[in-house]
Amino acid sequence: MSTTAPTDIPATGAWRQGDDPGERQFADLGTVLLASGDQLPVTLAYETFGTLNAARDNAVLVLHALTGESHCADGPSGPGWWSEVIGPGKAIDTNRYFVLAPNILGGCQGSTGPASIAPDGKEWGPRFPKVTARDQVLAESLLADQLGIETFALVIGASMGGHRALEWAISRPQRVARLAVIASGARTTADQIGFAHTQLLAITSDPNFADGNYYDRAPGQGPWRGLALARRIAHLSYRTAGELDGRFGRLAQRGEEPLDGGRFSVQSYLDHHGEKLARRFDANSYITITNAMLTHDVGRDRGGVRAALAQIAATTLVVAVDSDRLFGAAESDLLAEAIPHALPLAEITSPYGHDAFLIEHDQMSAHLRTLLAAPAGCCTRETTADTCLPHYHRPHCALGVGQSA
Repeated sequence: MSTTAPTDIPATGAWRQGDDPGERQFADLGTVLLASGDQLPVTLAYETFGTLNAARDNAVLVLHALTGESHCADGPSGPGWWSEVIGPGKAIDTNRYFVLAPNILGGCQGSTGPASIAPDGKEWGPRFPKVTARDQVLAESLLADQLGIETFALVIGASMGGHRALEWAISRPQRVARLAVIASGARTTADQIGFAHTQLLAITSDPNFADGNYYDRAPGQGPWRGLALARRIAHLSYRTAGELDGRFGRLAQRGEEPLDGGRFSVQSYLDHHGEKLARRFDANSYITITNAMLTHDVGRDRGGVRAALAQIAATTLVVAVDSDRLFGAAESDLLAEAIPHALPLAEITSPYGHDAFLIEHDQMSAHLRTLLAAPAGCCTRETTADTCLPHYHRPHCALGVGQSA
């Protein structure tokens, strides 16, 4: 973001009807009853990669993080956010698997969200009902039903996508053969709530937010400043102090002098990411999805977190990032310990913090290849000692085989 405020940032960066759909497809799911009791007509935007086989048993569900969208692999419109992991011959091989990537309910890239048009012909805006991770999974399950997918070979999610992946495996265990939860957790922690709270305040404190009624504003007159500030706060939690210091130190931004009111390079870096998000996202959607993250707790109404995780039947891979300061190691440790058929906790070693799952492609791919090579339902009562991978036996394995050395 330059020192001169831009005037061309739209009031909302949401995809709107009439915009180029790219590779998006759209599923009308009818009216969905939400956990709040509200009824919402839902459309989900999604993209697919690869071919669904005749048995319909090669589907992989990819669930994006907070500000992600459905374009996760290479396509005519360009590279996706996980192009190094998903594609022909890659860890999630689209020559073998059919990848389904929906945009989250409440999002702003084609799925029903606050920027969508309500039945009265106006944007939902602040009238959009509260949604939870469970509502979002319900919508995704209805999409899978419509596509004729009964069971996924793999459900995978990172960060907030991991929240939904866990909800899939707990609420619909028969539909998830393998599960990958990356840099995520079973419930939102106080630290995460604190980070999110400051981001929400940044948006709602912007005078141009206008209580969420900003869609008729001219470019430059929407709540982009608040949204960009929220992104700056979030981005600091996605990276590490060491990485930022090593990359930027106290260097001044080129052509600027901090002693004369100019910026340090790290300030310019954060400004850039803030403006970039404001051009492609919607402030109300950021609030809606963040609130869904705040209420995430797999143990709610299920007897607690451990009781809920015990319901997971899928062969599960939990991946932690050793430098993640947003989703700490304890969160991943709990998942790997409490999920019955979890492989040993996998770790990405990286200086990049939470964002490492988007950067350390080789490590991420190696872990996923291991999971996809493991039998579905590994270490269940139906698995024999010959079909369960010996080096993944857990102490509670139904076969009674001890933990490997």
